[in-house]
Formats: sequence, C-alpha cells, structure tokens
Amino acid sequence: MELSGVGIWSQQLRYGDPGEAAEAAAELEELGFSALWVPDVGGPLFDAVGRLLAATRSAVVATGILNLWMHAPADAAASYASLTDAHGARFLMGIGVSHAPLIDADEPGRYRRPLAAMAGFLDGLDSADPPVPATERVLAALGPKMTALAAERARGVHPYLVTPEHTRSAREALGEGPLVLPEQTVILCSGAEEARAIGVDWLRGYLGLPNYANNLLRQGFTPEDVASVSDRLFDALIAWGDEEAIMRRVDEHRAAGADHVCVQVLTADSRTFPREQWRRLAAALR
Repeated sequence: MELSGVGIWSQQLRYGDPGEAAEAAAELEELGFSALWVPDVGGPLFDAVGRLLAATRSAVVATGILNLWMHAPADAAASYASLTDAHGARFLMGIGVSHAPLIDADEPGRYRRPLAAMAGFLDGLDSADPPVPATERVLAALGPKMTALAAERARGVHPYLVTPEHTRSAREALGEGPLVLPEQTVILCSGAEEARAIGVDWLRGYLGLPNYANNLLRQGFTPEDVASVSDRLFDALIAWGDEEAIMRRVDEHRAAGADHVCVQVLTADSRTFPREQWRRLAAALR
C-alpha cells in the first residue's frame, strides 16, 4: 500500500446517504485523490469502509480514526482480514484514543491511561488470528509519547487539526521511513468573513476537547487564542480562500515532511457532500 499525493477526509462519506457516498467515492478516485478518510463516532464503521472499497478500484480507504473504545481488537482484526480478502491491501486502519469528554459522557471514568489503552489495543491486533500488520495501521498521534509509540508499532501517524509546524515536528521525531499523514481543513470562499462564518463554530467544538487544546498550547498558541478562537489560531488551522491558497497550505505540509495530506472541505451545510469543491480542488491539483 502506497500513500502519497492528496486524499479526502469526509464525514459525509461515512454518515451521508450510502448511495451518494459510493457514487462520490468513485468520482473522487477518478479525480485523482489517492485516499478516502472517514471518521468513527459511532455506528457500523466497517460496513461503511466496505462500501467505499467496493465503489473504488485503487484508492486507499482509511479510518481517521477508528475509536479504540468502540471496538474490540479481535473484531477489528477480523473485519480487516475480511475487507482485505475482498478488496486487496487498500484498507489503512487509523486508530485513535478519542477524547475524555466524549468517552466519559456515557460511562464516567472509562477514559484513562490513553497511551496504555492504545498499546493494549495494538497488542490485541498483534495477537489476533490473523493479525493486523503494523504496516497497515497508523496512529492518531498529537503528542510526543503517542508519536513515539507509532514509530515502534505502526506505519506512521495521522494527526488531525494540526499545522505544518506540527507536521515538521512529527517528521523530525519519526525520522525517515514512517508515514506522516496530516489532515488539513479547508474552506473555499471569497474572504475572511465568509471563512469565519463557516468555520468558527466548527473549530470551537474541537477546541473544547483537551487533547486538541493541549496540543495547540504545546505549539505556542495561548489559552486566549484557544478560548477566543483567535484569527491567528483560525488561520493556522484552517486554510481558506481560493484554490491557490488551499494548495499553498498543502505544499507547506509537504515541505514540512508530509507523505500525504488529506483535505477536509467545510461548507455552510455540513450535511451536503461538497462535490463541487472537491472537483475544484482536483482541477487545481492537476
């Protein structure tokens, strides 16, 4: 499995109408996007992955991320084996520990020792019959300890909601070889006012989660930046403007050491597949 170029990260491909998701996946592959990334916040994850694999011929389908609190390692390994048997080595298992406020909402105290929980989940994947190879999984690593674990036990990292500076730090920590596969949120728009109207509330929802907030503080942003969703923070995390502006940010990640960048397109209506925007980005990539 090779990962390069640009992919698409999309909640619509996971939770939108299954028929349109399959149709859109096939078009995204034809447009030249090398991987399709989907989230996991509940529901039958592997059914969705299977539909996307069936709709495409060569694109990688990746979880960004499989929430380890929602799956037993043995079940995840069995699903991986079934999907790989049916579609070839095109399923990349991105794995993450999610966030305490989300996991503890229904079962207070369940979220604890996330690094140990990840190591235990990987142990389960290794001991399954058949196992999930380390070369076919990446970790949602933001901080140095999870990044170090990824270097030892996965093919690389899939950091979400990060800057090119974070990509550079991940590459320096991992060295040559492991994959660095950052997500980059983008808004195709006419100016800052439109970008903020679409993106501020979306971003605020993530900044309330400690893992993201703490990662940004490590990168030099201030508590005030995080609390207020400052222009400085917004512009660092969300690339907005025309196609050229979006491609500049993708190129910044590449220059910082990214092997592949997965782009998440935000629009005013999050329920609608942003197919026009995907086509515009594909044309710019060509």
